[in-house]
Amino acid sequence: MTYSRTLELRGHLIDQGLFARVLDDIIEYSGDYSIERLDVGRTHNDETYTQLKVSAESEAQVQRIVMRLQTHGANPLEIGESRLRPAPADGVFPEDFYSTTNFDTRVRVDGKWVDVKNSEMDCGIIVGDDHLSAHTLPVSDVEKGELVVCGSEGIEVLPLPNERGEGGDFEFMTSIASSEKPQALQVKQIAEQMRAVKERGEKILWVGGPAIVHTGAAPAMEALIEEGYVDVLFAGNALAAHDIESAVYGTSLGVDLSKGHGVPHGHEHHIRAINKIRASGSIANAVSDNVLRQGIMYSMVKQDKDYVLVGSVRDDGPLPDVHTDVIDGQRAMRSKLPNVGYALMVATMLHSIATGNILPASVPLVSVDINPATVTKLADRGSAQATGVITDIGLFCEQLAAELVVGYKRD
Repeated sequence: MTYSRTLELRGHLIDQGLFARVLDDIIEYSGDYSIERLDVGRTHNDETYTQLKVSAESEAQVQRIVMRLQTHGANPLEIGESRLRPAPADGVFPEDFYSTTNFDTRVRVDGKWVDVKNSEMDCGIIVGDDHLSAHTLPVSDVEKGELVVCGSEGIEVLPLPNERGEGGDFEFMTSIASSEKPQALQVKQIAEQMRAVKERGEKILWVGGPAIVHTGAAPAMEALIEEGYVDVLFAGNALAAHDIESAVYGTSLGVDLSKGHGVPHGHEHHIRAINKIRASGSIANAVSDNVLRQGIMYSMVKQDKDYVLVGSVRDDGPLPDVHTDVIDGQRAMRSKLPNVGYALMVATMLHSIATGNILPASVPLVSVDINPATVTKLADRGSAQATGVITDIGLFCEQLAAELVVGYKRD
């Protein structure tokens, strides 16, 4: 006996290779398919529409295939009703829970569509007791008895518009990350997008690594903070520690940033800087105590902007503001995402991937790094909306500040 479902999919399926990826996924998940309908777009602007009958040896296997294909925007032709089961224990979903994508999603409950809030990948969907609300939730936060959406029935995934680019099928410079793209134009485009976000009253999220300090880009970022183009900052212990070291001692990892070489006993500076902040009790207290008088973290405090620092096993200190429990850190990061309309990820692979995993796909995301692999890994881990700028971090921040901050000039 075989089990089957019919799904529909529309968009620029052939010229963007989406149709082939859908068929590959069906085979990879040990399923079979038949094409029930295929209406191919006749012009560059026309969308293609298809209906696929997907079959497998078990209902559970069919559901797995359907959930996989929903990441491409394919949805069952007959939606049905969502199946709700109570969580069997704190921190445990039912066995057949629906695993979310980062696309906008809605569920059908009691014959009505309910939008799912907080789009995030790799979570479950919790429906309120009144059946009028739904939201995503990580497995670590679910409580026993909460209603969890299970299976693939009654779920519709709404992917981002998949617009076809202008020009023919053969094009140069179409990769998401290339060091050969015109960087000055990329910076101008990013600046325009950031202005538009601010005009809409939305927040700009930065995810930063310590290379911002090492490359001498901290003054440019300070100017951007003071101009209102950094609303939220996610980072680890390292960015904050080296920024504070630079502010207090003029060095980053013991290197004099004004001269480009190490100084005597410079290797001690970062831990001594951490110790000063720990003595004050927090970064904000150090600013109030006049211990910290400049730098990125100083500007974040003075401008009353939000920041979340999440540590790792290799951290020195750490600073008192750093979340040392990563689950607590994730929760703190999620709490700062409402109204974020743009994300800029600069010189940090692990924090970029972590942030990409909790961002909705609808939030534009730019990754800036000297290493193209950072952007590629970010996209490969589900943040398909990521675009990349491959360049030196110091030069990028300087150029961006020159675009956005009136009269900005590096001292």
